Amino acid sequence: MSEQKATITFPEGNSIELPVSEGSEKEKAIDISNLRAQSGYITLDPGYGNTGSCDSAITFIDGEQGILRYRGYKIEDLAEHSSFLETSYLLINGKLPTAKELQTFDDKIRMHTLLHEDVKSFYDGFPRDAHPMAILASVVVSLSSFYQDEAGSPEEVSYLNSIRLMAKLPTIAAWAYKKSIGHPFTYPDNKRSYSENFLYMMFGLPVEKYEVDPLIVEVLDTLLILHADHEQNCSTSTVRIVRSSGVNLFASIAAGICALWGWRHGGANQQVIEMLNHIREDGGDVKKYIAMAKDKDSGFRLMGFGHRVYKNYDPRASVIRKKCEQVLQKLNNNDPTLEIARKLEEAALNDDYFKERNLYPNVDFYSGILYKAMRIPVNAFTVMFALGRLPGWIAHAKEYTEDPKNRIGRPRQVYTGETEREYVPIDKR
Repeated sequence: MSEQKATITFPEGNSIELPVSEGSEKEKAIDISNLRAQSGYITLDPGYGNTGSCDSAITFIDGEQGILRYRGYKIEDLAEHSSFLETSYLLINGKLPTAKELQTFDDKIRMHTLLHEDVKSFYDGFPRDAHPMAILASVVVSLSSFYQDEAGSPEEVSYLNSIRLMAKLPTIAAWAYKKSIGHPFTYPDNKRSYSENFLYMMFGLPVEKYEVDPLIVEVLDTLLILHADHEQNCSTSTVRIVRSSGVNLFASIAAGICALWGWRHGGANQQVIEMLNHIREDGGDVKKYIAMAKDKDSGFRLMGFGHRVYKNYDPRASVIRKKCEQVLQKLNNNDPTLEIARKLEEAALNDDYFKERNLYPNVDFYSGILYKAMRIPVNAFTVMFALGRLPGWIAHAKEYTEDPKNRIGRPRQVYTGETEREYVPIDKR
């Protein structure tokens, strides 16, 4: 806490001083925790875009400079040198692991990849066309019923449940896909790496040997790293506020999955592919749609370009753009939708209109293209986002729980309804 004070003067003429809080990256905030007690006023901030809900040591973003760091480490360095499990360990435990610590973390996750056999019956109850995010959230919250009243301290139980979630979410997600296409479930193969095992469960069949392309495994691992955390976004804030009620970790993560499902949050990369399909079905005239994007009255919006947080180039996009090119060359995919994506990217990167407005392709643009090239079904794109975001959610739930200043989330409101009025009996209305 800084020694600086901010003075607020109210319409009545009275003033109060509030403390100024300063973070390690020089971000400043006015601590309004005692504002109502001192003045009778509250702040009004729809969407909480200017409200800090907590102190956090997990992720730093500077949207103006295009900076994203996990626990102080640049996302570019982690994407190039780390693995998803190492990055997950970093987020959850606050430091990079030693080789022995990482191996232990990996071994524990491999031990918990199986789902209880009774969980399979849940999938029998879902409709064939059930959205995979609905299945994901339902099965995750149901894990609460399989792990009740366990021995150990709350910290030990919570950490074990973190391991279980990291291990089981890929299995839950892959089985949701298998259910949708009527294929038998593929059990995890714990000899495989984390990302390879997920792809094996997604696309492997009992009637033939399935080998995963090492480049696809590498790219998926990178995608998961890039999505692992992103500060106080909608789903992460949801995990923290649900956790604040004292509920178990499975329920908190299920709530985060539900928040991520929305088209305003995790559905952006799906919208990219839907946009590309629309352009293809309309003849594939990219120039036409570039012109429409510049016309405010056209009603058309380029999906996957620009970002609410990054006013510069999305640092995750600069990482994944190279991987995208590698995958498309390796797979030699002649999908016309992907060719339209290439033309859109080229146009936006070279058009002054987009450059002046910083409307560069973002991580959703490239991840949507990559998932399509990797044969991930479009309605499962948000599931892939959830797989990546899981360690960030766990880290924030853990950080909240360990914060001695934590309290239950309870925002205020400004009431705009009717003032007091008399109840009229129904026979007199």
